[in-house]
Amino acid sequence: MYARLLTRAIDERAKPNGERIPMFRDSGKESLELDLFSTSPVYDDYEILRLTDSLTDFAEKFGANDLMVKQVLAGKSPRARAVELVTGTKLKDIDFRKNLYTKDAAALQAAHDPMLDLARMIEAPASDARKAHNAQEEIKEQAYAEIARARFAIEGTSNYPDATFTLRLSYGRVRGYEEDGKQVAPFTNFAGLYQRSAEHENKEPFDLPQRWIDKKAALNPETQFNFVSDADIIGGNSGSPVVNKANEFVGIIFDGNIQSLVLDCIFTDKQARAVSVDSAAITEALRNVYDASALADELEDKK
Repeated sequence: MYARLLTRAIDERAKPNGERIPMFRDSGKESLELDLFSTSPVYDDYEILRLTDSLTDFAEKFGANDLMVKQVLAGKSPRARAVELVTGTKLKDIDFRKNLYTKDAAALQAAHDPMLDLARMIEAPASDARKAHNAQEEIKEQAYAEIARARFAIEGTSNYPDATFTLRLSYGRVRGYEEDGKQVAPFTNFAGLYQRSAEHENKEPFDLPQRWIDKKAALNPETQFNFVSDADIIGGNSGSPVVNKANEFVGIIFDGNIQSLVLDCIFTDKQARAVSVDSAAITEALRNVYDASALADELEDKK
């Protein structure tokens, strides 16, 4: 990853900002550098395993006689080549990465690092493949828009639109459900938070931050904390605002119960529930746990 990021960052930097791959534009610089200069440890055995798998897949897809396969494997087996690349690279050194990041393409080539050499070798065909892929995706996106309009003209609002990452609303009711013969209430509260922690002797994963322990007396124990609803959700909905019929903000979806996993395939409201943190809990915590009353006032539009 570091080799690809360095190679592309330096190549893209030579282009006008608007013509770069989005993640290498000025707006993405902070995120790029956060990835590139990560202090996370690099484990050779893990990297060798991953690269061996990738190179094996590459050789199987294109065939042993493919010119690029021959160049990448350099006459070695996927495993042997992975060992050579991972153990031979200096990219595990953050200072080495930082130094190269400030240089140009010539300096990158002069470094003669095996992993960087591999990244530069595949960059041109990878770039061509990416351009072809993007062009094809644009054609499909345009065609999809026409298909969606035709479907809507025929079916109206009787069907959900396909998942295309466009803004949409999902609706449902706040209600509990039955599990193992017991009724699960639709709301939890702060009292339940502390009770649950105490039942497990405040041990992980039920341990509370010290700040929450210290501020317990300042909180209203009856404040609603989380609630469940039968809204139709899927991975990616976390962080979505929840509003009531009056368009008032009442919470934020952040999870689903175990029964909601089936929503990836089919909708059911028998037990599947979306889990949201209640807006009341947010403001209560801001005021009485985090000493952020000014922010709570702003959220509640208080003067």
